Amino acid sequence: MPKQRTPVSKIKDVLRLKFDCHLPNRSIAACLNVGCATISEVITRFRASELAWPLPDGLTDNQLESWFYQGRRPVLNKRMPDFGLCHQELRRKGMTKLLLWQEYQHDEPDTACGYTQFCVLYRDWVKKQKRSMRQLHMAGEKLFLDYCGPTVPVINPDTGVIRHAQIFVATLGASNYTYIEASLAQDQESGLMAHVRAFGFFGGVPQLLVPDNLRAAVKKADRYDPVLNENYQKLARHYNTAVLPARPYHPKDKAK
Repeated sequence: MPKQRTPVSKIKDVLRLKFDCHLPNRSIAACLNVGCATISEVITRFRASELAWPLPDGLTDNQLESWFYQGRRPVLNKRMPDFGLCHQELRRKGMTKLLLWQEYQHDEPDTACGYTQFCVLYRDWVKKQKRSMRQLHMAGEKLFLDYCGPTVPVINPDTGVIRHAQIFVATLGASNYTYIEASLAQDQESGLMAHVRAFGFFGGVPQLLVPDNLRAAVKKADRYDPVLNENYQKLARHYNTAVLPARPYHPKDKAK
C-alpha cells in the first residue's frame, strides 16, 4: 500500500515551526501529533527542492504539493553563477544572496539553479577559498591605531620650507569610524596626544587599544610578551582601557 502523503496544511505548519520558531524535530512532532520520521521527511524534501522559506507569494497548495512530491524536471547543463563576483558584491551595503540570485536567474531562467541550490553552491565555494583569520568585531570593543606609511608634504607659505607630516590613524573595529591626524613627528608626546584627541573625537574610550607597535606605545615588540612604554600604560590606566599590541609580522592583526 503506497505511503500516504502529508497534507499541505501540515507541511506549512512544519516549515513554520522549523524556520520561524526554530523548534527541534521532536518538539514539532509533539506539537502537530505526527511522527518524527514525517517531520524529518518534510524537512529533507524541502531542502532538496528549490524552494526557500518564507514561501513565495502566490504559491498555491497544489503547486507546493507538486514541488514536494513530483519536483521539477532536472535541467541538464545548468549555468553556474560567478561566485567570485557574487562574493565581492555581497560586501556592498544592502546586497543579499537573494538579490544576486534574482539577477542571475533573470538572464536565463531555464538554465539557472534554484535559490536553495544557489546558496548551497555558494557556501561550498566559500569553504574552498583560501583560509585566513577572521576577526569578529563588537561595537566599542577595539580601536586600531597606527601611523600610515606615506607622509604628507606641508609647505610653509612664508619660507617655502617643506616638512613631511606623519599621519596618525585610529579606526574602530566594528563601524570603521576613523579619526586621522597629521603631526610633525612620531615621538611619544605626539602619539599620546593623538590618542587623547581621538578619544575626544569618538566621544568615548574602547575596551581595547590595538596599536601596531608604535614607538609611543610599545617599547619592545614581541609576539608573546610585548613591553609597553610606561607613559602608554599610564594613559591606558587613566582612561580605564586595556592594550593589546598587534603581533609583529602579522598584518591581519591590524587589518583595519
